[in-house]
Amino acid sequence: MPTEVALLESRALRVEQMERVDVLDKVKSLVMLPDGIHLRAEDVARYFEVSTTSVRRLTDRHQDELMENGMRVLRGADLRSFHSDMMSLWAGEVPESYPQAATQLRVYTRRTVLNVAMLLRDSDIARCVRTYLLDAEQDLRAGYASLEHRVTRVESCLAGIGSALQELGPVLNRMSHRLDSLDRRLDVTHQVVGAMSVRLGHMSEDVVRIDGRMDELARNLKDLSRRNNKQR
Repeated sequence: MPTEVALLESRALRVEQMERVDVLDKVKSLVMLPDGIHLRAEDVARYFEVSTTSVRRLTDRHQDELMENGMRVLRGADLRSFHSDMMSLWAGEVPESYPQAATQLRVYTRRTVLNVAMLLRDSDIARCVRTYLLDAEQDLRAGYASLEHRVTRVESCLAGIGSALQELGPVLNRMSHRLDSLDRRLDVTHQVVGAMSVRLGHMSEDVVRIDGRMDELARNLKDLSRRNNKQR
């Protein structure tokens, strides 16, 4: 787990935390300019309860890093346009704490303020922000460890299922062979039953013929009996 000193010294570790801008408002309310996006050095200093000079010196030392995280230096037409936008958003009620810079103005974003919090050493507010970041990192790592443990348990269960399926394979093969044998025997039985049905059909025809001959014999006997009676 990274320490506060590591966070102060390592730019790579700071980069990993740059999406956690929500931490700022958990420590203290961050007052933005009326566009809801930018702050000036004075606003950043007020948030961290340090002097504006301290913020500007830190900005000078880490300007490249801070600019990668949203800080801009406005000059000329950009600066005039920015001031004009702020004036319109304030609807003419510009506070006394908003002096218009003559030549340039550095503006910060929430992401930049979080970056400053990971660089500013002499501020209790900055230390609180770093503490929140490190605690969240610890909770996240604990969550990953718990998830890894659960995944390991699932993998072990799957391994047991795999072994059971391997043992079940030969049994299924034997059952398949027996079923195939039963299918063949059923086919033979169907053939035998079919042959017997044909033979029974033939026997039925023979019985009909025999019945006919018996009827004819009975008639002949009756005729013979009548003739004998007449002769007497």
